[in-house]
Amino acid sequence: MGLVTSTSITHAPGAPVVNRPNVVAIGTIVWLGSEVMFFAGLFAIYFTLRGTSPELWAAETAVLNVPFALTITIILVLSSVTAQFGVFAAERMQPRRTGTLLQIGKWGMVEWFFLTYIMGALFVTGQVFEYATLVSEHIGLQSNSYGSAFYITTGFHGLHVIGGLIAFLFIIGRAYAVKHFGHKEATSAIVVSYYWHFVDVVWIGLFLVIYVLK
Repeated sequence: MGLVTSTSITHAPGAPVVNRPNVVAIGTIVWLGSEVMFFAGLFAIYFTLRGTSPELWAAETAVLNVPFALTITIILVLSSVTAQFGVFAAERMQPRRTGTLLQIGKWGMVEWFFLTYIMGALFVTGQVFEYATLVSEHIGLQSNSYGSAFYITTGFHGLHVIGGLIAFLFIIGRAYAVKHFGHKEATSAIVVSYYWHFVDVVWIGLFLVIYVLK
């Protein structure tokens, strides 16, 4: 994605061309690196719990609704696909659709990001529903060590998803506010997609550890 990774500065004829990394993109990648360390700590909580309390792990994981969790996981993963289509539209400087709403091939960044937002909101709603179900099964934040680990890890991830949804609304609103959709707006859209892909990858790891690992 040359649009984001570098900025070209042309000097006098015959002088070399300097390609400088985009500051926003580099800053986002560094910040996401720190987020990796944060979530690594949350993963460590789960592996420690599994190693020290295997009976508790087995009893509590048996209550989890794996098919439901898989469904909302698929929705979240697919939202990364729609977000990337939005990025493609931003890279070709197409903020909005050029045809009807049913002509998906002519969608712009706004339409793809709206769809991504809806899918992300469905994931968060699914998480809330799962929390309510588990509480009814007497698995709460303070019920035992497994409950604490489950709500802390999934809860922090859910907050990150909500943060991404807010960022998508900001990008969509900005596309409507500016008179000319240019490099700056496209770069912002791409950076938000970096964050969203990161959130999705983290959830895939959490899903495997929480729902698949027995």
